[in-house]
Amino acid sequence: MVQIYTVLSNAYRLDGGAMFGNAPKALWERWIPADEQNRLRLTTRALLALAGKEVILFETGIGTYLEPKLRERFGVDEPEHVLLKTLAQHGVTPADVTRIFFTHMHFDHVGGLLSPWQAGKEPEIIFPNAQVYAGEDAWERAIHPHPRDRASFIPSLHRQLEQSGRLNLLQKDAAFTFGELELHFFPSDGHTPGLLAADLRHPGGRIVFPTDLIPGRFWVHLPITMGYDRFPELLIEEKRTLLASLTEDNGWLVYVHDPDYAASRVRRSDDGASFVTVDLQKELVIG
Repeated sequence: MVQIYTVLSNAYRLDGGAMFGNAPKALWERWIPADEQNRLRLTTRALLALAGKEVILFETGIGTYLEPKLRERFGVDEPEHVLLKTLAQHGVTPADVTRIFFTHMHFDHVGGLLSPWQAGKEPEIIFPNAQVYAGEDAWERAIHPHPRDRASFIPSLHRQLEQSGRLNLLQKDAAFTFGELELHFFPSDGHTPGLLAADLRHPGGRIVFPTDLIPGRFWVHLPITMGYDRFPELLIEEKRTLLASLTEDNGWLVYVHDPDYAASRVRRSDDGASFVTVDLQKELVIG
């Protein structure tokens, strides 16, 4: 039997203009209101899969590893490590997790791997038994970043992962089988080189966790991209391919940063030129 759940990590705030790229504020502020610093409150969300003896996490969110100055800058105002709380609601402790897959290595997707900030102490990996997986190209980007995205990575975490002996690098065509759960990957370079979106197949259907390729329901609209995206035009074509495939399979799309909804299905728009969301879910529960 396979059980799959969306689980929350800590919320944070990012600049609205950066999140919506070349879309005007008059448009995106109707979707998500900005605070006095023009920031949007967003979730960081993970996906939990229980398959036989495997306890698998896809991403860990931002967590609470940031020092106070940076926590204030990014609006991480929840004092507790939220991911640990939401995992506990499913009877899962950090020691229970057997595998963690990261689509890419940006801080708001991997920070939850680390312990909360303490003065004078470097945050440490708090999942002691988990094998950790990342794409080869995404890892290369993390350890040799471009000046444009250098601040998006956590060098101390990369060092700890290399020293742990539990880091596994994946090629784009990697695939896994965990009982009735099959895991494939949808490769994407539009947001950051080497992103590997998790593509899960189980007896009940298909679930894709594309993270920053489609971070929330508003980014399902093909022209909407982020200022953070490395290659926006490429990203739009990658979205088109993925969404067309999900539409055919009636699969679920899980949103890493959507402040209100965890998942939806997608359909083609009336004119057939784009896609729209249907069956929006506050939480996704399978099995």
